[in-house]
Amino acid sequence: MFKNRFLKIVRSLIKLILPYISKLLLVLRINRRTINYLSEKGYFSNNLQNFTKILDELLGANKIIALDIGAQGGFNSDNFFSKKYTKYFQDILFEPIETEAKKISNSKKVINKGLWSSKETKKLYVLENRLGSSSMYKPDMENFDLHNLRKDEYKNYEVTKILDVECDRLDNSLKEIDILNIDYLKIDTQGAEFEIIKGIGEYRPLLIKIELHIFSMYKNVPDWSKVLNLMSELNYVAIDWKGIGKHSSRIPAETEMIFLPNFKNQKGKELILKNREKFISLMLIFGQINILKVIMKKLKIENRAIEDLEDFYFY
Repeated sequence: MFKNRFLKIVRSLIKLILPYISKLLLVLRINRRTINYLSEKGYFSNNLQNFTKILDELLGANKIIALDIGAQGGFNSDNFFSKKYTKYFQDILFEPIETEAKKISNSKKVINKGLWSSKETKKLYVLENRLGSSSMYKPDMENFDLHNLRKDEYKNYEVTKILDVECDRLDNSLKEIDILNIDYLKIDTQGAEFEIIKGIGEYRPLLIKIELHIFSMYKNVPDWSKVLNLMSELNYVAIDWKGIGKHSSRIPAETEMIFLPNFKNQKGKELILKNREKFISLMLIFGQINILKVIMKKLKIENRAIEDLEDFYFY
């Protein structure tokens, strides 16, 4: 009780002094940097909590089957969720660049191949100065200004090598390795997300994280709205997006979006209820506390431990 009262007093004081601090930051021309810093801290604020006890009870010995497409650096290399939760995953990694696939060979399963909407050979434009930005699409220098790149950074996006990569559909590739179900899907492939999702077949993950280019720095990348429409057709809804990278517009040039089965219709509800323990676990791991409570209420799922949780996320 005392803690809650103290926090309320602190919040009230902050509200009172914040306008004055904001004016000072504007004068010093560091307002935007401060906002970006606080926004980043706020976004990952639930990492301060530890849900391992709840996860142990929910999952037992079961693992969350995770598929990481564009896995350079290893599973969860971007630290999008706290590393204390990686033990709950059985990860499968797709990495088309052989040298990079060998670097992450310590993972349980690394597949050195590409994915597309059909079985075909595609050209991969390798950027050795910035390997993580290699793509099935050529860089488009005409749009670099939208990403607020300095001239001396342009060299990082020069194509240094072109590889022929054997690609197949996502569903075909998973069946080949006897994976019948995936719970978590992450796609970060510098523009190829739309073509990869087109090949998902009947697989329906419980949580999907996709990097989307609103203003792409690659030529002929399908507009991001096509991905949103396709996800809707597959019965998914977006619940979160986080801007990434530098950009010149007032919206992010790139964003990481999280999609869930559409919990508002019967098909989505059935998928979640059939896999409720893994679904709840994923939502906790990704810090999605408030929306998890809403979904659990809609689906009449009771769990006192989660009902008592506080969402530390702030705007």
